[in-house]
Amino acid sequence: MMNERLAAMQKKVKKHLDAQRYQHTMGVMYTAGALAMRYEIELEKALTAGLLHDCAKCISSKQKIKLCRKNDIPVSEVEAANPGLLHAKLGAYIAEKKYHIKEPEILCAIRCHTTGRPAMSTLDKIIYIADYIEPGRPPLPNMPVVRKLAFQDLDACMRRLLEDSLVYLESKNMPIDPITERTYQYYRNLDED
Repeated sequence: MMNERLAAMQKKVKKHLDAQRYQHTMGVMYTAGALAMRYEIELEKALTAGLLHDCAKCISSKQKIKLCRKNDIPVSEVEAANPGLLHAKLGAYIAEKKYHIKEPEILCAIRCHTTGRPAMSTLDKIIYIADYIEPGRPPLPNMPVVRKLAFQDLDACMRRLLEDSLVYLESKNMPIDPITERTYQYYRNLDED
């Protein structure tokens, strides 16, 4: 049974997401919970970060940029060109201000769940990975391999997901956030050590 704090947040989140995004969010929350149990991370923190990871996703692109500027959240050139990326940074801000999340590790996991970051915490990796592998996600390349890796080795899973993401973005000629490239290099180098 979910605790009262999470249940209240879940009701609030549901009001701000479309049905498809809410279903995805619930999938991420439960997948994050399963990974948290596997890697012995505090369950409530993983469930909370999973629940709130996309809390800013359904805000329009124009509004995302406006809210970021109003609240002194930096907007890079890549983010200005692809405002969808801002939902992570803006989501961390909303999680803190509207959902009263004070734990820095939860806010960090929300903030970096789209681009990653070098030297991610276990919770960061869990949310990043859960976002990709939750059961309702349309099949991505290498999904069976990635899902298995997620429960075996988080770093190897991160490297594979980042590599696949970069290949996909390049194939679609989409802008790539430099943080994602740095994150991939970090996890690729770990693999070589």
